[in-house]
Amino acid sequence: MSAEPRRSGRLVHAVLLVLLAAYSLFPIYMVAVESLKSVDEDVHGNPLIIAHPQLRWYEDLLEEADWVRGPDGYTVIPFLVWLRNTAIVFGASLAVILATSIAGGYALGRLRPPGWRIWRRALFACYLVPQTLLFLPLYALVFRLHLDDHLAALVLVYPMLAIPFCAWLISVYFQRLSKDIEESAYIEGATRLGAFVRILLPMSWPVVAAAGIFALGAISSDFMFASVLLPNQAHQTLAVGLGTMDVGLEDLSVVAGVNLAALMVVPFAAAFAGAYVRGLTAAMVEGA
Repeated sequence: MSAEPRRSGRLVHAVLLVLLAAYSLFPIYMVAVESLKSVDEDVHGNPLIIAHPQLRWYEDLLEEADWVRGPDGYTVIPFLVWLRNTAIVFGASLAVILATSIAGGYALGRLRPPGWRIWRRALFACYLVPQTLLFLPLYALVFRLHLDDHLAALVLVYPMLAIPFCAWLISVYFQRLSKDIEESAYIEGATRLGAFVRILLPMSWPVVAAAGIFALGAISSDFMFASVLLPNQAHQTLAVGLGTMDVGLEDLSVVAGVNLAALMVVPFAAAFAGAYVRGLTAAMVEGA
């Protein structure tokens, strides 16, 4: 192939990548633009450009509010309360999801108990069950455990939504990973647990990162369980809390809150994007 067709192909690929990146970032850009506009500019100005940026909506978002009160009745900043609740739920849920998925994936893909193929297919099938069908039984479980209106309810529910796929993904990776890695460690005197913790787990971190990012995406998109299981506004997560605020042309504080939430997620996703792709690729190649 001559140099000219190769350069043309690379140019086409570059243009397509730029268009794809612009299309993907456009919603975030629009939210950022709306959050920096005044009421007059939002109604009469250009929807894509900010002529006179201002931070009024962010100031309103970070003010104390009477309509959300803390446990002792004092006023609080709703956004920060919801952000704290979200961090607690996400951190605890992610720890449970990854610990359970790694243990289950290693058992299915490495130890291979009787019927391990059937168990793994059953796990993947559980992931395909619509969440709406799980709502009533999970609500009954939370109610019987007296966890309603408590953050622990989401820590109990969210792993059930993400563990099936995460355990399946990790087991697929461990299934075809060469056993020579562990056998070399055994020759040096390592135990099975030592070989797993010191060798297998560090070299498998891209797959674990891919499972973690998938889990965060699955639980961050939930609104149904969080809104029903946490009726108290002081206990709600960020997505549900912002959903309770008034939205209109006269008050764009919700848009500012959405933009702040997005700005906290985008750097995290960008930092682990490479690991996410490598993890999915490694799982698919090893378990092909």
